[in-house]
Amino acid sequence: MPPSFTFKVATRLSNLFAKMSRRSRSPSPIIGPSSSRLLKRPRLDFTPLTPEDYKDGVMLAPMVRSGALPTRLFALKHGATLVWGPEVVDKAILHAERAVDPVTGVVSYNGKTRAIFMTHPLEKPYLIYQMGSADPELAVQAARTVMQDVSGIDLNCGCPKPFSTHSGMGAALLTNPDLLCAILSALRAALPPEISLSCKIRLLPSQEDTLKLVERIVNTGINALTVHCRTRNMRAREKALVQRLGEVVKFVQGLGKGVAIIENGDCVGWEDAKRIRKMTGAHSAMIATAAEANPTCFAPEPLVDLEKTFYPPYIRVARYLDNHWALTKFCTTQFKGLHVHSNKAEMKTIKEKVIHAKGYDDMTDFISQWNGGEEFAEIVKVLEARVGRRPKHQLEDPDWLALNEKRKESEADAKANPRPQLPLAILSSDSLGTEPELLKTPPTASISPNPALLRAPLAPANDMRIPIPACVSGKDADTPTPTPPLGKTTSEISTLHL
Repeated sequence: MPPSFTFKVATRLSNLFAKMSRRSRSPSPIIGPSSSRLLKRPRLDFTPLTPEDYKDGVMLAPMVRSGALPTRLFALKHGATLVWGPEVVDKAILHAERAVDPVTGVVSYNGKTRAIFMTHPLEKPYLIYQMGSADPELAVQAARTVMQDVSGIDLNCGCPKPFSTHSGMGAALLTNPDLLCAILSALRAALPPEISLSCKIRLLPSQEDTLKLVERIVNTGINALTVHCRTRNMRAREKALVQRLGEVVKFVQGLGKGVAIIENGDCVGWEDAKRIRKMTGAHSAMIATAAEANPTCFAPEPLVDLEKTFYPPYIRVARYLDNHWALTKFCTTQFKGLHVHSNKAEMKTIKEKVIHAKGYDDMTDFISQWNGGEEFAEIVKVLEARVGRRPKHQLEDPDWLALNEKRKESEADAKANPRPQLPLAILSSDSLGTEPELLKTPPTASISPNPALLRAPLAPANDMRIPIPACVSGKDADTPTPTPPLGKTTSEISTLHL
């Protein structure tokens, strides 16, 4: 028998046994002699997530690359109520192999060249897995693949980036509400009740269309709805339309489903979350950009001088958990905060050291001790001190507690006075023979809600400016620099077009 054939058979058997046992070991980090391992598993006696667990909190937003495992753990340590993992496309996770490090407990869903998703049992009670999908069947398969390691599944319906929308996922679902709701309904029907379901959307250009879409989404059986208060065509540099969320919150409360509404957009920290909730009535706030810059922003007093106070423990824990250096490096270089007890030049030197490092070993002089196990044990200690899923400061801050009480009163009032399904002036669907106009969802479309941006750079930005054909107008359409007719100058022809 040829040696190559024997080698192939042995390799296939090895892979088969690894999949059957689901206990294959991923490469462990190199740990120094001062490091310590956990002597016991973290406490995990939590009840399944309910809509109430999504309320009265401050959440870490899903962020591709930036929402890595170490970032999520430190966000929890410093006060995040729940954390969303980075979006993972359904097909990607279906082709991944689950592996558990028997020493650290890290669970990795590995692709051919890298880990597609990493988590740890410590964060499971707080972890929401966000998926990108445009197919109900694939969405269900993907959710079932990871549900043993998470507490909730979230459907991404708000990401406007091409990598998400090109296949009809992310914000593209906003213009295909039938598919969006079909995916959510399929997930709710297929997943066990202990796995919560939520989704994240953006505002539509029209408030009326937004409310119609929200109503359909709420009726699929979700526990929570995150609303990014920007439209699909808005970017982070543009101010969020937070003022529009208040009507959405009241509308959802009037439906009587108990669904939590989470605000996303321009919230920068714990204190700012109070402002957001007071302004909008939202049940919770979600932080993205500010958390990418400083994962401790969830605390009443976030860390300052991050290069000295946060870089070392973050890098130690990242190495302990075998987080790929390239990802650790990317996240670390995004961190920036106030410089209070150190000068800017000194902090710049530290950041440049990270930028030029090619691996963890290059950071040894700066880190001094690779005691990532001890740093991780400290995170465990902080989370075990929580009351349920709530960090201590959320249960003691009088302003926050007052907002919680106001939220409960508003929900009780909405329950006592439910929103009528239709205004009295609208006839019933039976008498009309068709669905009443106010109940119709915005029509399914394959284009952006704002088609003007899709016309660039060659087409008119407005339908009213589309040139009239020459056969109708009797003259050629204007051009940016019209060619003068014979005997005319450019200035003369320009005057004619004014």
